[in-house]
Amino acid sequence: MYFVDVILPIPVEKAFTYSISEAEYSFIKPGMRLAVPFGKNKIYTSLAIRVHQEEPRIYEAKEIEQILDETPVINPEQLNYWKWMATYYMATLGEVMRAALPGAFLLESETIIKRLVQTIPEDIELEDEEALAILQAFEGRTVLRISEVMQLLDRKKVLPIINTIIDKGLVALDQEIYEAYRPKLVKYVRLADSYKVEDKMHEALDELDRAPKQRELLLTYFSLQARSKKPLKAKELQAQAQASSAQLKALVDKGIFELFELRQDRISYKGADDTQVKNLNDAQSAALAAINASFEQHDVCLLHGVTASGKTEVYVNLIKSYLDEGKQVLYLLPEIALTTQLVSRLQEYFGNKLSVYHSKYTVHERVEVWNNVLNKQDKAQLILGARSALFLPFSNLGLVVVDEEHENSYKQYDPAPRYQARDAAIVLAYQQGAKVLLGSATPSLETYYNASVGKYALVELKQRYGNILMPENTIIDIQDRHRKKKMNGHFSEDLILAIQEALQEGEQVILFQNRRGYSPVLECKTCGHAPQCPNCDVSLTYHKHRGQLRCHYCGYHIAMLEKCMACGSIELDTKGFGTEQVEGELRQLFPDHNIGRMDSDTTRGKFGFEKIITAFEQGEIDILVGTQMLTKGLDFRNVTLVGILNADNMLNIPDFRAHERSFQLIQQVSGRAGRTQKRGKVLIQSYNPHHQILQQVSVNDYEAMYHEQLEERHIYKYPPFCRLIKITLKHRDFQKIEEASIWMGQALKNVFQEQILGPEPPPISRIRNEYHRNILVKIPRKQSLEKTKKAILKVRTTFSSIAQFRSVKIMLNVDNY
Repeated sequence: MYFVDVILPIPVEKAFTYSISEAEYSFIKPGMRLAVPFGKNKIYTSLAIRVHQEEPRIYEAKEIEQILDETPVINPEQLNYWKWMATYYMATLGEVMRAALPGAFLLESETIIKRLVQTIPEDIELEDEEALAILQAFEGRTVLRISEVMQLLDRKKVLPIINTIIDKGLVALDQEIYEAYRPKLVKYVRLADSYKVEDKMHEALDELDRAPKQRELLLTYFSLQARSKKPLKAKELQAQAQASSAQLKALVDKGIFELFELRQDRISYKGADDTQVKNLNDAQSAALAAINASFEQHDVCLLHGVTASGKTEVYVNLIKSYLDEGKQVLYLLPEIALTTQLVSRLQEYFGNKLSVYHSKYTVHERVEVWNNVLNKQDKAQLILGARSALFLPFSNLGLVVVDEEHENSYKQYDPAPRYQARDAAIVLAYQQGAKVLLGSATPSLETYYNASVGKYALVELKQRYGNILMPENTIIDIQDRHRKKKMNGHFSEDLILAIQEALQEGEQVILFQNRRGYSPVLECKTCGHAPQCPNCDVSLTYHKHRGQLRCHYCGYHIAMLEKCMACGSIELDTKGFGTEQVEGELRQLFPDHNIGRMDSDTTRGKFGFEKIITAFEQGEIDILVGTQMLTKGLDFRNVTLVGILNADNMLNIPDFRAHERSFQLIQQVSGRAGRTQKRGKVLIQSYNPHHQILQQVSVNDYEAMYHEQLEERHIYKYPPFCRLIKITLKHRDFQKIEEASIWMGQALKNVFQEQILGPEPPPISRIRNEYHRNILVKIPRKQSLEKTKKAILKVRTTFSSIAQFRSVKIMLNVDNY
C-alpha cells in the first residue's frame, strides 16, 4: 500500500492522506500538484508534501484523481517557509497555500471559467473532442463552473483539458485581467537654445518673412510663453496660431523649435541617458559602502534617508552587485500600482532581468514569472513585487530590498495568513542566507528601535540629492484664522496666497486631505439626525458628484435626501469635508486652472491611478488634491507647494500608533515638495498648532518623535517592548457576541492575568451586519511566544467545542500592526 500526504487550499489544520499506486509512488515528488476528491463531491487541487507507506488509522484513504504536474511547482525551501508562516501567524498550511500559489494552480470544482473568444482562431488546432465540447457548452453563456463541465463530459478528470484551453488563450479563470499601462505621451515645444539670444531671434523672424504662417507661429509662441512659465503643448500652440502640424514641423526642421515629451522617472538626473547605473554622489557612495560593510556583521540593515535623498539609486547599485554574482534579488514595494515610474527605471537599468509580480497581472503572467523563478531563468533574476512576491519559489536569493518599510500596506489583514511582509521578508532572507535592506525616510518605531539596539545595522542619508534644501514647514492656526475672518471655505488666506504664487510661477501644487467624498456627515439642523448605514455603525458619507450617500465600509448607498428622514425638515447641513468638497472649492477659487483629484473614487478604473499621475507629470493638472495615496514615494519635479488641509483628524484616531502614523504621513506628503533646486514650502493647517507631533514635523525631527513615542510605549507596554496578538470575534447576533467575547476574555485572563485587554468593541463595532469584539493579548519579550500561542489555540479549541459559540467567527492577528 502506498500513500501521499497533501495540503488542501482550505482552512483545515492537518494534511490529508490519499492512496496511490506503486507507479505513482515512484513518480510523485513533494511539491507536485494532485487533483483529489474531498467531501461529498468536490475536487480540489492539492499539493503533495510526503509520499510514504503508512496507512491512516482514523479514516480510509481515498484514491487521488490524477497527477497534474510532471515536476514539482514548489521547492523544499519554500515548503519550510510556508510552515514557518503558518505556525508564526497562527494560520493553517492550506491558507498559506491559497495565498501563495497563483490562481491558475488552484483549479477547483467551484472555479468559474470565462470564454475569451467567440470563434476559435484558424491557427489554433484542437485535436481533443472534449476541449471542443467545452467551448461549445459556452453557447449563449459567458461563464461556466468546472463542476458543470464535469457533468457535461460525464467524467471527473477535466482539469487537464481545461488547462490546455486556458494555455491556448481561449478561456480564462474569472480574475481581473491586467494589461500594461502605456501613458499617452504629449508633445511639447520649446525654443532651441541657440535662438534664445536676441540677435538670433531677430534673424529668425527676418528669415520667416516669406513664410507668414511660420512667422505667426513663432510670434504666438513668444506671447504664450510671456503669459505662462509652464511647458507649452504642441497642439495648444497650433490651435492658438491656427497653424498646421506641417508648419510646426518646418520650424523644427529649421532648428528654431525643438519637440520633446514629458515623462519623468522617480529620480531624474541630468546627463546622458544610457543604461549604465548612475554614478552616486559622495553621500550616496558613503551610504552604499556602509551598507556593504554592515552586511559582514548584520543580516539586516536600515537605510534611513530623508525624502529625495536618492535612496533608489543606492538600491540600484546594491542590486547590480548581487545580480553580477548571479544571485536572485527581491525588491518589495508597498503598492505596486503606484510605482510605474520605478518599473520603467529598473527596466532601463536591468533590462530583461526584471520581472514584475503582483495580483493585478493575468493568471498566465503570474504563472510564467513563477516558473521562471523556479527554473532560475535569467529573466527572473530581479523580482519587483508587492507583498505576495514573498511566496515565489526562490532558491538562490541574495538580497531583499523593502522600500518604504514603514508602510501599513505591508500588513495583510484578510484573508489569513495575516502576515507582515517586512517581517516575513527578513525570515525568508534568513532561511535562504540572504541580506535585507530596509529603506524609509520615516522608519517604523520597531525597526528604528531594532537598529538603535544593534539588532539591525543603521545607515543614514541626511541630505537631499544635489544638496536641495528640505521643504520649509509652516503651521497655520485655523482657529485663529477663523476668529480673524481670514478663512475662505477650508482655505486659510496664507494657503490661498501661496497657491496663487506657485501657479503664477508655472509650478504645481499638492493638497492633502485624508478623507474622500464630499462630507463625512449629513445632519438635520432641526432635530440633529444624521443618516446611518443600516449594515455598519457609521454615518453615511455624502458624495456630491453622484448625488449619493455612501457607506465606505460595505458599499451601501442611497440617493441624496431632500428632507430629514426623522422629522421631515428640509434644512440639511453637511459636517466635515473630504477631497471632493476641496476640489469643488478650488474650482471656484481658481477657475482658470486644472484641478485633479486622486482618491479611491477617482482611481477605480483599471488605469485610473496611472492616468492621473501621467497627467500631473505632463503638466496638465495644476493642483492635485488627494488622500494618503499621494504619500507613497512619488517624485514630481515641478511641485513646490504642499498644503495639508486638516492635520487633526489623523492625530485623534484611537490607536497607540496614531501619532507615529501621523508623523510619517505628514512627513511623506511634505517630501513631495521642492525636489529640484527651488526650496519647497509646506503649509499645515490645524486647530491644535502646538501639538508635539506637528512641532516635530515642522522641524523634520524624526529622533524627537521616536524618543517621545518610545517612552510612551515603554510606560504602557506596547511594541517594541512587547508583542501583540489581537483576537477578533464576529457574529450577527449582538447577545451572542457579548456572551462569547466575555467567555473568551475570561478564559484568557485565567491563563494570562493582566496581559489581556478587553473584550472591547472597536471604534466601528458593526460592519456588514456583523458585530465585532476585540481582545488584545500583550506578550512581554521574556515570555515564550510559542507557549503563548499554544495556550491561545487551546482556549480557541475549547471555545469552538461549545455548541452555542460554534457559529462565532474568530480571527487571530499576530503582530497587529
